[in-house]
Amino acid sequence: MNTIASHAKHRSAFTLVEILIVVIILGILAAIVVPQFSSASTDAQVSALSSNLQTMRGQIELYKLQHNGNYPPAATFANVMTLFTDVNHNTNATYTATFKYGPYMIAVPPNPYDSSNTVDAVDDNSGGWYYVQATGKFHTDDGVHDAL
Repeated sequence: MNTIASHAKHRSAFTLVEILIVVIILGILAAIVVPQFSSASTDAQVSALSSNLQTMRGQIELYKLQHNGNYPPAATFANVMTLFTDVNHNTNATYTATFKYGPYMIAVPPNPYDSSNTVDAVDDNSGGWYYVQATGKFHTDDGVHDAL
């Protein structure tokens, strides 16, 4: 009886089989959980894109309303959207009686799919955003997510 009691006292480590069972269970759980995080990341990108587009399109319409029905000029889009403007699309860093419109945003938000915040007037799939001054159309410039 003494040998059994002393043997039980010295056994404090896990066996190889016990460790393998734990590793297998953790592997199965990881295989179930990891795809869920991948899907959440994609959902977050879609949500960010939708939010950015909604914000940008709203600010473009506000600009148009305050500038006699004219959309922001494509050539100076980032400047006229982030600085104070007059009715003729001229920009100024500070508010004055003449430069009383805007700024409409702090910065052009990055496209969540390529992290570029450039705004092009040509839809060439170069990344960032695509903007058409004549219609106010604003969407991604990546050729994949233009439908939103």
